[in-house]
Amino acid sequence: MKSGTHKSKNTIRKYVVNIGIALFSILLCCIVAEGVIRILKKDTMVLFPRYHTDAKYGEYRIRRLRPNSEFWHTSVDGSWKFTTNKQGYRSSHDFSSDKPPGVLRIIALGDSHTQGYEVRQDCTYSAIIEKYLSDRGYKAEVYNMGISGFSTAEELVLLENEAINYKPDYVILAFYANDFEDNVKAGLFELNSGKLSVEGKEHLPGVRIQNFIYSLPFTRFLGENSYFYGLLFNTTWDYYKKLSRSKSEKRLVTEYAIPTEELTEYKVQLASRLIERMYSSCKKNNIKLIIFTIPIIHPEYIRSPLPEEMYQATLGNCDVFIESEKVLKDYNNLIELRREHGIRHISEFTHCLLGVRIAKEIISKETGL
Repeated sequence: MKSGTHKSKNTIRKYVVNIGIALFSILLCCIVAEGVIRILKKDTMVLFPRYHTDAKYGEYRIRRLRPNSEFWHTSVDGSWKFTTNKQGYRSSHDFSSDKPPGVLRIIALGDSHTQGYEVRQDCTYSAIIEKYLSDRGYKAEVYNMGISGFSTAEELVLLENEAINYKPDYVILAFYANDFEDNVKAGLFELNSGKLSVEGKEHLPGVRIQNFIYSLPFTRFLGENSYFYGLLFNTTWDYYKKLSRSKSEKRLVTEYAIPTEELTEYKVQLASRLIERMYSSCKKNNIKLIIFTIPIIHPEYIRSPLPEEMYQATLGNCDVFIESEKVLKDYNNLIELRREHGIRHISEFTHCLLGVRIAKEIISKETGL
């Protein structure tokens, strides 16, 4: 009996030792991999954890940032701290549906450029607008509701089902070139005989896996500090992003018999109808809509993401239209207008220029000058 017990204990001890050796070996391999990747890729990689979760707005479920969080983004250009409020937006203050008398309330809708990737929190164009207006005697509140990866379709859902609850006087829409593709990929709206209709009521790319990942200990630390983890995460993310794009484009080819490798008439019309509905919703709620473009910045040129056929339609579906390429063109090659590393978002200088220009347009509307 004692001999059997002794053998059982030895067997358990061997299992424990083997598991320990295996875990140590895995840890050692990860440490070595981390070191190698830091040496080879630190100057080109970014640690930009997304921290998305799901939110229900009316009948829709779309993304938002994880509420009441603090996290960091890091690239060779620097590190940037993000603070989110209880609503899940990049702000140090919670948003209120109660609007005090005399307050000029403004909501900014957009993607990672609006959220402020590679920009300090108090240097986003939203923060600049608020400071500029406040310095000139306005009681201004600017709510930054930008979410990385958002399309015009998601911004429309957010406007109609959430943003209007804060009773804004102005809504700012930032339009970027990838909105054309992202509107299709979102699968929330489609065109039927040229008219906009609801196609789906949920778009949560990568959210479920993020909800699981961030429930595990140490994953947040790894996401903000480990280049090996970042490489694995970004590689997986890019794979599923390409898969999602492939599925949406295959559906378009099947249903609409149009090519999707480049900007198509369908994508342009879809974006135009989304903006048209956004403007209509703003007018119904006595909100002025400001649209500005995030330009495509190249050392030899700065150009609008809007094709010519969409230009006039956009002008007719907003109260103010700002061509950012005209605001920025005199500064090209004189100062950094976008980050040259990382994911090449617009720089703090660009945020400042655009924020001041938007604030001036708001003052013009308020004063009638």
